[in-house]
Amino acid sequence: MKQFGKILKFELKGYLANKVFIGVTVFLVVAIVCVLFFPRISESVGSDDAVNTENMPVMLVHCDQVDNEAAVKNAFVSAFSEYSVVVSGDNEEAIKQEIIDEKAECAFVIKSLTEYTYYVNDLSLYDVNASVADEILKSAYRMSAMLENGIPAEEASQILNPQIQHTSVTLGKDQMQNFFYAYIMIFALYMVILIYGQMVATNVASEKSSRAMELLITSVNPTSMIFGKVVSSCLAGLIQLVAVFGTAFVCYNINKAYLSDLDIVASIFNMPAHILVYMLVFFLLGFFLYAFLYGAIGSTASKLEDINTSVMPVTFLFIIAFMVDVFSLASGSVDSILMKICSYIPFTSPIVMFTRIAMSTVSAYEIVISVVILIASVIGVGVVSAKIYRAGVLLYGATPKLSTIIKAIKKA
Repeated sequence: MKQFGKILKFELKGYLANKVFIGVTVFLVVAIVCVLFFPRISESVGSDDAVNTENMPVMLVHCDQVDNEAAVKNAFVSAFSEYSVVVSGDNEEAIKQEIIDEKAECAFVIKSLTEYTYYVNDLSLYDVNASVADEILKSAYRMSAMLENGIPAEEASQILNPQIQHTSVTLGKDQMQNFFYAYIMIFALYMVILIYGQMVATNVASEKSSRAMELLITSVNPTSMIFGKVVSSCLAGLIQLVAVFGTAFVCYNINKAYLSDLDIVASIFNMPAHILVYMLVFFLLGFFLYAFLYGAIGSTASKLEDINTSVMPVTFLFIIAFMVDVFSLASGSVDSILMKICSYIPFTSPIVMFTRIAMSTVSAYEIVISVVILIASVIGVGVVSAKIYRAGVLLYGATPKLSTIIKAIKKA
């Protein structure tokens, strides 16, 4: 235990003194501060509604012999609040020229309640203006038809816009709300494993290439060595994540009043306690599992140049788990047979089981089984990694084959 403590302290000090580590952490913290303070700053700098209106893109609306013209114009102003809607009296050619000259972004030339022409210079992939206009004119046409048939305007408005009351009761999980929690976990684990796992493998390979490993392995227990390196890298990653997310949490609470319209941001910082606990459990276990694998493979590399090639199978293993989870999230089928099977495979369960917990109803025994298998796998992989680490001292030259590594482990 004393050896483990010394190695942990030495390795952690190396991470925290690393200029790249400090630089990345400071950059992320500053970026978070800028993003979460931006609404407050932008509101204080440009709170004048007149200025905001001037900066809004212009939408021209031209009505040609349309019944109830005033109501149609008001409907366009209400529906397109992100535009400065201007009623134009110019002819169609003049309107087109204004769009070409970029004096206006788009225009509606309404010939009747059932016919119009939409002009725009460059049609965006996400342009839904025509669809919105369709609904406006449909409503106006129905209103006009009702008025023509003697139905009072107030009654016609009630018919066209009935007040519907409904109550939604979620008996399981709210996938819409928990969707972001799953994505946070996936990408946080993805980044940490790829970055810190690679660092563990590189550190081990550096010691081996400099022959320092041969000296260390004779005086230090290999299990203490590999566990010290992995735990120190995990602590370094947690320190970085706490710095980033801690800063985000503080900045969010300072600027909460300015972020009230962003439901996504609010839902992230109001994460339920049990979801947070599950996230930490699976995050730590998943990181330890892959970090041990990276450390073991790093000890088999004779040169630093071989690291990228050597760790590629482990990287692909995690990418497969990542893709399975992301595709299941995208399709909404988080309880498919594939996801259930992957919930008990230690290399995929850290992100797959957490996604299922966040997005669906999972039995307690399923969670317990998955966690027990994952803990046992972490311990088993850690022990095997220590043997590979010890045996790796003798594996110089070309990248060893799997059979050679197995023989060396048996002798270790």
